[in-house]
Amino acid sequence: MDKLFQSKWFIRVISLVLAIILYLFVTVETNPGQNESRIDTMGSKETEVIDEVPLEIKIDAENYVVSGVPEHVKVSLEGKTSVLTPIVRQQSFTVFVDLRELEEGSHTVEVEYDNIPKEVNAYIEPKTIDVQIEKRAMQEFSVDVDITNLDKLPVGYELGEPSVAPETVTIVSSQDVIEQIAMVKVFVDVTDLRESIRNKELPIIVYDAQGNDLNVRVEPSSVTVSMEVDRPSKKVPLDVKTKGKLPDKFEIDKKEAVEEIEIFGRRDVLEEVKEISTEEIDLSKIESSGVIEVPLNLPEDIAVNDEKIKVDIALKESKVFKEIPIEIIGEGDREVALKNPEDGTISVTAVGLDTLMKDLEESEITASIDVANADSDKESTVNISIEGPKEFEFDAEPKKVTVEVNE
Repeated sequence: MDKLFQSKWFIRVISLVLAIILYLFVTVETNPGQNESRIDTMGSKETEVIDEVPLEIKIDAENYVVSGVPEHVKVSLEGKTSVLTPIVRQQSFTVFVDLRELEEGSHTVEVEYDNIPKEVNAYIEPKTIDVQIEKRAMQEFSVDVDITNLDKLPVGYELGEPSVAPETVTIVSSQDVIEQIAMVKVFVDVTDLRESIRNKELPIIVYDAQGNDLNVRVEPSSVTVSMEVDRPSKKVPLDVKTKGKLPDKFEIDKKEAVEEIEIFGRRDVLEEVKEISTEEIDLSKIESSGVIEVPLNLPEDIAVNDEKIKVDIALKESKVFKEIPIEIIGEGDREVALKNPEDGTISVTAVGLDTLMKDLEESEITASIDVANADSDKESTVNISIEGPKEFEFDAEPKKVTVEVNE
């Protein structure tokens, strides 16, 4: 036995047998029932339903028209999967009604099919249809353009006259149907339209006097429409409106905004507008200088690029500084006594931009009188001079003082 296991040929045979067993095991596990599946697929039957198969019409189109033929029919196909699958996928068959041998009048005809193999059963719904065959007639009609959703055209835009190419089409049907035609239209939806239309292809729709669609043949079946879309504009003065009063300590130094504003609208509307105003700015709510955004008060059917404008409001603030000492200059060797006011102080009101007022200090304000020209040994009235930062205006109370100058 040991010699047998030591033999190279024995080991090679055993290895080959094990390899074959392993191969068969993997093959069976990987493709279970492969042969069985192949047999079942080839032999099984199934049914496929196609809901909308185009229904063709075979007719002497030069002399007759037909009504009552649906555009689509329902087709059910039954057969072996191997045969049925390519037929359904490619839909290489045709379904039709053959009216070539029929005269004018009403007929019930059978729906037929072609290019379906004999081993496939076909069921068509409806199986038969009622048709009306009539003598062919044709007439030219002009095409009208109907604008829809005009109220949804953006404010400020204006439509030009639409042009149609071709302006007329030929309608083919029975004479009875042609006599019912009241309107031949294309529809242009202008919802949110902001650019001109260039050669837009639109389908033609035919109506009777009651507004019902008529199923007729139109040659061509569509036309191209072009239409200018404009945005007329002009510039008008801007009026900044206000209401209410500023707090007592404030007054308006400046109120700046653009002098003109560009407005957009139909030309007839633009002619009526002479100026645009803002909504009223409530001054009672303004507490400091700054730039504010104010909505515009726009007339109906007028638009602007920005419905708010910036208004720069600068405020002057007044502030009272009490007990500012009066400095006496020009007295020389003489003695000067203040008679009124006796305490030698006055009140000074400073007026300037509110943005600067918060930094103004009392120490920056000086009040003085010059008595160089005052007479000696008598009372004189002298003007008070106020000095301070040049950004402010100053007002003294009182404006004059009474002094007595003695040698």
